[in-house]
Amino acid sequence: QVQLVESGGGLVQTGGSLRLSCAASETIFDLNVMAWYRQAPGKQRELVATITNGHNTFYVDSVKGRFTISRDKAQNAMYLQMNSLKPEDTAVYYCNAARYRGTLRSDYWGQGTQVTVSS
Repeated sequence: QVQLVESGGGLVQTGGSLRLSCAASETIFDLNVMAWYRQAPGKQRELVATITNGHNTFYVDSVKGRFTISRDKAQNAMYLQMNSLKPEDTAVYYCNAARYRGTLRSDYWGQGTQVTVSS
């Protein structure tokens, strides 16, 4: 059972930056896809960005050009660099990891870290 712990959230003004970290309790080598999700008050959890173990990345349109996802095998960690933050980025950000073994997918989640962007 992989445990994920997010950190780096906080309060920032519009236009500011934050770097979120997701620390894994074991090697991330075989975590095929890692991702950041977020959930704003009263809204459903939504995907923000993904990164494969081959370092292929995907971003939702709303964060393209502002956010950068990365992963570091040596640190067993994933990161989300968030620049040019907007009030609509305010949410709890969750780290997710998926491991595929054959057709079986196992998902792991962190507890979330709050990001608040003031206008």
